[in-house]
Parts: sequence; C-alpha cells; structure tokens
Amino acid sequence: MFDAGRLPPLREIVGRFDIAAQKSLGQHFLFDLNLTRRIASAAGDLGDLNVIEIGAGPGGLTRALLESRARHVYAVERDPRAVAALRELAESAGGRLTVIEADALGLDLTSRVPAPRRVVSNLPYNVGTPLLVEWLSRADAFLGFTLMFQKEVAERIVASPRSKAYGRLSVISQWLTDARIVFDVPASAFVPPPNVTSSVVNMEVRTVPRGAADHETLELVTRAAFGQRRKMLRRALSSLGGAELLEAAGVPGDARAEDLEIEQFCALARALRDQHD
Repeated sequence: MFDAGRLPPLREIVGRFDIAAQKSLGQHFLFDLNLTRRIASAAGDLGDLNVIEIGAGPGGLTRALLESRARHVYAVERDPRAVAALRELAESAGGRLTVIEADALGLDLTSRVPAPRRVVSNLPYNVGTPLLVEWLSRADAFLGFTLMFQKEVAERIVASPRSKAYGRLSVISQWLTDARIVFDVPASAFVPPPNVTSSVVNMEVRTVPRGAADHETLELVTRAAFGQRRKMLRRALSSLGGAELLEAAGVPGDARAEDLEIEQFCALARALRDQHD
C-alpha cells in the first residue's frame, strides 16, 4: 500500500530539484497532503480507474492519488525539473505511476491512457479552460473530471440560465456532464499564493447528453449567441438564419442568450444542422 507520509516532504523535493514556481507555466503548488487527499476523495471511488493528472508539478496531488485505489496514475508535466521529481516518485509507486513529459494542450490522452479514464487535476490557471473544452469535445472517452479552477471559471461551468456567469462554457459543460462545485480553496493554500480563490469542480459525464445535438454545431450556435449576449437572439443569430432559425427551433425571437435552457440551445443546433442537410 502506497503511503505518502513516508516520503520526503514536498518542500524538500522542491528545493532538491530547484522547482521554483514559474508564472509563465501557471504554477501554484499544493504542499498540504490533507488538502490534496481531499481533492482525490472528491473524485469519488477511483478503484480500478486510470487517473490522469495534468500539471503534476512536484507531486503533491500525485501522492494523494497514489494513496487511492486507482489502478494507475498518469502524471502529465511539461516542466523538466518537475518531471525529474515525478520520476523519482515513480520509483516508490510500485509500477502504478507513469510520467508523461508533454504539453497537455493538444495531447491525445486517449492514445496514451487506456480506459476507463478520469481526470483529477489542479489545472494550471493559464490553460484550464482550453483543456476542458478540448476534453469535452471527446467527453464519451472519460468517466468524469475533478478539476481545480479559478473560482470565477468554476462558477461559469455550473452557472444557471438568467445569471451573469451563464455562457458558452456553462452550456457545453452541462450539456455533457453533471457539474457541481465541491469546495473552495483559499489562495493561502498555494505556494506561491495566487491572487484569486480557487474551486474544485466535479463533472460526471452523462451517459446521454441533455439534448440531441452535434457538438460542432452547438459550439457555433453558442459562440454566436453569447458573442452578442445583450442583443435579442434574432439579431445575435442573424448570420445563422436569425428569425427563421429561431422559429424552426421553437425559440422566441425576443429572447437573449442568457434566457435559454440548454435543451433550447440544442434545438437551435438541430435546426441549424437541418438547414444545411
């Protein structure tokens, strides 16, 4: 059984491998094992799953994931200093840790990690949203995601219609997953502390999306709708068919993007697809 408590303290690892956090990499490290264990626990039962961690850094969350019942942990890291520390950790992991030295953006996780897959990560702030959007385009390849974002981003993911935070990310995330904020993490928990509070979000991939739609077309509709969110949809969607598209989807022309439920956006995407078939 892997016991993180028997390993050298993370601060010692950071000093030995000279892993000073770099702003350009969006690095903010978590040294508190109780907190990283709480993140791993928030992901639920990891038994027999292949767990992916992005931006593993010196291995704080990695240690907690190894303590779980995960079948295998795949740590993706681009910083060669942290990679060296993680490879040392792998020697203590009994063959359950694979270190992937790569930039997570554009990395095909499905070709590197066998199913069943779950992503559990304290994501680098500068790439968190692009990574999530990329993964959601292939959501059926994952069981779910337990991710830490800036609180503002987390609130956008779980936002309801008719709220200021509701937008494209809300629609795409909730179309494909059941998302909720599990807990907040204060800036003081990180080294160095960021300027914002963070939140851990749990996203369970739905077996059936909340509405029938083509992913690419739904992205197109939401981009146009929220790109001019203060305008009525018959104006915001004028380039896609305007009033005719709205009528075909059964959506009121005087509605604004923030008024629509996810199922209504799906109806718009289907209507747009039908126009081009």
